[in-house]
Amino acid sequence: MSSLVRTIAALAAGVAASLALAAAPNRTIGRIERKDPRLDALVPPGAVIEVLAEGFKWAEGPVWDRAHGRLLFSDVPNDVVHAWSEKGGVSVFLKPSGYNGPEGGGGREPGANGLTFDAQGRLVLCQQGNRCIARLEEHHNTRPLASRFEGKRFNSPNDLVYARDGALYFTDPPYGLTKTFEDPGREIGWNGVYRLGPDGTLTVLVKDLKAPNGIGLSPDGNTLYVGQSDPDRPVVMAYDLHADGTVTNGRVFFDTTPLRSMGPGAPDGMKVDATGHVFTTGPGGVLVLTPKGEYLGTIVTGQPTANLAFGDADGGTLYITANHSLCRVRTRTRLLRY
Repeated sequence: MSSLVRTIAALAAGVAASLALAAAPNRTIGRIERKDPRLDALVPPGAVIEVLAEGFKWAEGPVWDRAHGRLLFSDVPNDVVHAWSEKGGVSVFLKPSGYNGPEGGGGREPGANGLTFDAQGRLVLCQQGNRCIARLEEHHNTRPLASRFEGKRFNSPNDLVYARDGALYFTDPPYGLTKTFEDPGREIGWNGVYRLGPDGTLTVLVKDLKAPNGIGLSPDGNTLYVGQSDPDRPVVMAYDLHADGTVTNGRVFFDTTPLRSMGPGAPDGMKVDATGHVFTTGPGGVLVLTPKGEYLGTIVTGQPTANLAFGDADGGTLYITANHSLCRVRTRTRLLRY
């Protein structure tokens, strides 16, 4: 064989190997645990959990960026928001993401946690290190929207959701603080659920949960859901939400305690789909619940799972931040506002 032929053959083999690598499917993990046949209408039979990226310290707060066709998500301890896309993979989007203070400060988890977009398409972040809700402005500067209640600093805002009227609901547990619940820097005597009105008025709605975490709204806007990550009471709460932004009739929507054998995890991040089904993290992965709080099954990642978001062009892909990994599952549902 001539050297030219050998060179051409080597190049062809290299191209073939590159194409094969590019076409290789993503690694899959876990399983879909189906406890009710109604789950098939939401998560199709044969659906798998794909791993898209790994190596994060604690992945959190995913949100789909429709304007740019990408997913944004937090790595909270590393104080960074990453961007992921099918073509570009993972890249740093914002660093620092949650703490802009003196070196060595910011608590045990200084980065941004929950992320969302407002009606104008601007990114809004729960900045744990800065202990505030902030909005991303031009040149990647952040502007605080709320940092204190009655003059006292928040603990470490965790997750958030916008209502149709422009009100922002968010939770404020102490997980970002160095000593969490026992941190001497705490200024507020409760771990609250808050409402930031369109006019900037800030009110506390719930003060009696030990560890409020994930938060969501029903499609009609009449029910506010709050996941509690307290290991002694790992429940999803539901509240009647009124037109004036107040809540009443707090009750347990779903208790995850009987599912602890499924694996590690507690109620944390959540999303509510267009038909009112609640997708919440919990033991083993992501639990799927009906609007009545009936358990349909679990997307089992097999590891502590922090949060989730619907995305892609049709809004039908569920992105999951599970411990050190970013994963996805194709579904047959989507968010109402998609």
